[in-house]
Amino acid sequence: MRTTDRTLDLGLATPSPSLTARLMLALANLASVWRAIRNRREIRYLNELDDSQLRDIGLSRQDLCNALTTSTFFEDPSGHLTHSARRRTRLSAFSSLRG
Repeated sequence: MRTTDRTLDLGLATPSPSLTARLMLALANLASVWRAIRNRREIRYLNELDDSQLRDIGLSRQDLCNALTTSTFFEDPSGHLTHSARRRTRLSAFSSLRG
């Protein structure tokens, strides 16, 4: 005769996070939201630059508009700008090698 042990995992064995861990998580989330709001404000300041100044830092006015419109309120739009500037740098380096 064969016996099989069956166990039922109810998730009761996993301890809940401590108060300190929950506070740290809440503070990290709050800091992330604050950073996103601050970076949105900085992008609005970048919008005051003229087109040649934006080109100097590897951006276009369309990049600024896209970063603000494609990111949600709680998402940091500066990542979109970083990606756009790096992509434009790679494309210009590639086109200068070809030409």
